[in-house]
Amino acid sequence: MIISVASGKGGTGKTLLATGLAWVAASEGAQVHLLDCDVEEPNAHLFLQPTLPQVQDVSAPVPSIDHERCNHCGRCARVCAFHALAVVREHVLVFPELCRSCGGCLLQCEPQAITEVPRHIGRVELGQAGSIRFARGVMDVGQAMATPVIRALKRRALAEANGAALVLLDAPPG
Repeated sequence: MIISVASGKGGTGKTLLATGLAWVAASEGAQVHLLDCDVEEPNAHLFLQPTLPQVQDVSAPVPSIDHERCNHCGRCARVCAFHALAVVREHVLVFPELCRSCGGCLLQCEPQAITEVPRHIGRVELGQAGSIRFARGVMDVGQAMATPVIRALKRRALAEANGAALVLLDAPPG
């Protein structure tokens, strides 16, 4: 069974409820996996004090320009809704912190001067808190995209939770 503890805002007690449920279920002998999906401010570890020996980096693709192939047409910059690319005369500027990894610029580039390179945006940490299998995502400070970190957390942790009696997701606010 998978249970998500969610709310429309922060500070409502989601983490307290999720960790409490995990602790009670584990004390009754259930196989429990707890995922702290609040990657901007994960705090379930404060309640359960897990050891987290496994760490997996999370990255998102951002454009890289091959200046030899680029014809400075500006199609990449025009398609980018987040203004992560700008063409100024004979230069293409890339602002990776603005990129949302949609790949639109890559598709629009006729001379195929754009490739994608990984940009580190966070990490997934896995471990144990007593008999509770614990996982959390941690987004790097200043990053704007929580979704890839949450997706990586769920993919990794849920793959390990195959057959667990109870999987609890402490959801982010909103």
